Amino acid sequence: MESLNRMAVELADEAIDFADELAIDVHELDNGAMVLDFGVDAVGGIEAGLLLTEIQTGGLSTVQVGVDEIEGAPLTHVETSTDHPAMALLCAQKAGWELSVDGFEGLGSGPARALVAEEEEFQRVGYRDASDFAVLAVESDELPGEAVAEHVAEMAGVPTSSVFLPTFSTASVTGSVALAARASELAAFRLSELGYDPLDMLAVTGSAPVAPVAADDEMAMARTNDALAYGGQVHMTVDSEFDRFDEIPSTARSEFGTPFADIFAEHEWDFYEMPIEVFAPAQVTVDVAGGDVSVVGRTDEALLAESFGL
Repeated sequence: MESLNRMAVELADEAIDFADELAIDVHELDNGAMVLDFGVDAVGGIEAGLLLTEIQTGGLSTVQVGVDEIEGAPLTHVETSTDHPAMALLCAQKAGWELSVDGFEGLGSGPARALVAEEEEFQRVGYRDASDFAVLAVESDELPGEAVAEHVAEMAGVPTSSVFLPTFSTASVTGSVALAARASELAAFRLSELGYDPLDMLAVTGSAPVAPVAADDEMAMARTNDALAYGGQVHMTVDSEFDRFDEIPSTARSEFGTPFADIFAEHEWDFYEMPIEVFAPAQVTVDVAGGDVSVVGRTDEALLAESFGL
């Protein structure tokens, strides 16, 4: 398979070419790195969120929007599908790179992670990327500067001028779209964490509602996670049976039914102090090829309506 970062760079170039249409801004730093503002100071939007998700998954997913109802209210939903779950979702889209550089704080996702390949997912999948380019999507309320780009370049082993940093705020239209697009990734991650071989995941399709843009990043974190934990629905086609499919969805945790605003508050709004099992979609269908079909979990529209202010 071609390098994940090579495919992502082609999509980043597309974003640069159509920056005006996407309502994003492009900044070339003095050290040559490219910062793409998908929704920090720039407006961004639905199309920006869809393209950002493609970038985050290394071009190995199909992303689209539709409209569905929550408690009778029509809301935009995002659907993400891939025939390469291990690569697209675990080795690329997963937000596994904590950025803390000279006062800058952000959460990194995307294929640049595969150039470092220190997370357990890469050992499970047996993949490490090799590329002259690094593409790291950054979730932050401020744009990264040269120090961040140099840090990413050093970790990824590429020239600083080959670093692309598409960046978005959680509290933005782009952020709401890109985070709703994580339903598939959360299901794949949970199943992998439970001990299932990620290479036995054959195809995954996930959908979740796009949370209304909140007034600040904390409330946006709560709403976007509620969208996944109480509205995310996933269909997985897998190759082998497993006795822990019922532990994939958010209903498997004791916190189910508690709004994420309360869960985050209990952990002083520190994302990294949160129990990892709370990040899961609400409902999952697991289709074992040639075998059984299991449906586990359930959605909670009433909680979503309250979270979204409907």
